[in-house]
Amino acid sequence: MARYHIETYGCTSNRGESRAIESALRDAGHYRVDGPEEADVAIMNTCTVVEKTERNMLRRAKELEEETADLIITGCMALAQGEEFREEDVDAQILHWDDVPTAVTNGECPTPGPGVEPVLDGVVGILPIARGCMSNCSYCITKFATGRVDSPSVEENVEKARALVHAGAKEIRITGQDTGVYGWDDGDRKLPELLDRICSEIDGDFRVRLGMANPGGIHGIHEELVEVFAEHEELYNFIHLPVQSGSDTVLEDMRRQHRVEKFVEIVETFDRELEYWTLSTDFIVGFPTETDADHAQSMALFKEVRPEKVNITRFSKRPGTDAAEMKGLGGTVKKERSKEMSELKMDVVAEAYEEMVGETHRVMAVEEGTGDSVKCRDEAYRQIIVQNASDHGVEPGDFLDVEVTSHQTVYAFGDPV
Repeated sequence: MARYHIETYGCTSNRGESRAIESALRDAGHYRVDGPEEADVAIMNTCTVVEKTERNMLRRAKELEEETADLIITGCMALAQGEEFREEDVDAQILHWDDVPTAVTNGECPTPGPGVEPVLDGVVGILPIARGCMSNCSYCITKFATGRVDSPSVEENVEKARALVHAGAKEIRITGQDTGVYGWDDGDRKLPELLDRICSEIDGDFRVRLGMANPGGIHGIHEELVEVFAEHEELYNFIHLPVQSGSDTVLEDMRRQHRVEKFVEIVETFDRELEYWTLSTDFIVGFPTETDADHAQSMALFKEVRPEKVNITRFSKRPGTDAAEMKGLGGTVKKERSKEMSELKMDVVAEAYEEMVGETHRVMAVEEGTGDSVKCRDEAYRQIIVQNASDHGVEPGDFLDVEVTSHQTVYAFGDPV
C-alpha cells in the first residue's frame, strides 16, 4: 500500500486522466496524502502548451525530485519532450498516462482499462471521448504526445456518461484534443450521434458541455450538430472553435484544416439556429509569418463574430515542430498585437455581459466560489455568481432561476428569483 501525491497541470483532459489514475490507485488500496514530503511516490501530470509552461514544469519537477522518494512524470510534456527532463538531470520515470498506476510501487496497481470508474470533480464529470487528433498543425507539440485520434464506440461513451450521472455528476464535460473528429478513425464523424444519445438515453437532471472542436473537423457536420443543440436543453449552447487567425495565409502556414470562410459559416449557422449561445475561440498572435495586414484581418474577424470567450496566446516556438524552424517575430511586436487584441476582447465580453443585466436565466450551480458564493452556468455556459448562497439554500448541483443584477466584465452576478 503506497502513499501518493499527485499534481495536475493544463486542460480538462489532463484532469480527467489524473482522476482516472487516482481511481485505479484507490481501487488497489493506495491512498493520497497532502504533500510530496509525506508520499512514497509523487505523480506530476504535465502540460506543454507554451514555452513559459515548459519552464514551470521543469522547475516544479526539480522541486518534487527533492521532496519525495520516487517521482513519476506523465502528461503532454512528458510524452512529447521527455528528454527535457533527462537533460535537466531530473531523476524520474517518464510514463504514458495508462502506465502510471502499474508503475506505482513496483507494479502493484493495475492499469485502468476501458471500463474505468466515472471521473468526478465535485458535481462535474469529465468525459474524454477520444484521445489524439487528425490535424498536423505546424506549431503544435501536443500531437507528439497524443498521436492520431483513437475513438471508443458511441455505446461505450454513452455508458461512461451514464455512469457519471449515476455517480452524482450534474455537469458532463465532453473533452478531447479535438472533439469534432470523434469517430474519424472509424471512417465516420459521430459527435452529433453521441451528444444526441447522451441527452436522449440518460435519465436525470444534468447539463452537457462540449469541449474544443477544431473548425476543420466541425464544418462537415455543423448543420447536423446545431440541430442536436437546438433539440436538447441538456446541452449548453456553447461551442469552442479555435480559429487561431483571421488570415487564410497564416492559417495555411499553420497547416490548419480550415480557412476563415468555413469558420464564419459555422458561426453563422449557430447564429441562425440558436437564439442565445456562446462562441468561444482562440487566437495565436505573432505567428512567424504574420504580417501587420494579417493581424488586421484577425482583428476584423474578431469584431465580426464577437466571441464571448477568447483565449489569446502569443506564439512561442515548440521544439521539434516545423514552426520552430521559422524566423520569428520580435517580442515587442507580439506584445503589442496581444495587447491590442486583449483590449478588444475585454470590450466585446463586457458588452455581452452588460446585455444580460435585467434578464432572468435558468442556471445550474457548479462549484463553490469565494466566500459564501456559488459559481453557476446559464443556458449558454456564461458564468453567473450567486452571492450569500447559504441564505438562499443554494449549493453545487442545484438548478434555479436568477435575475442578472450586474457584471464584472467576464462574469455576471445574479439573485435567485
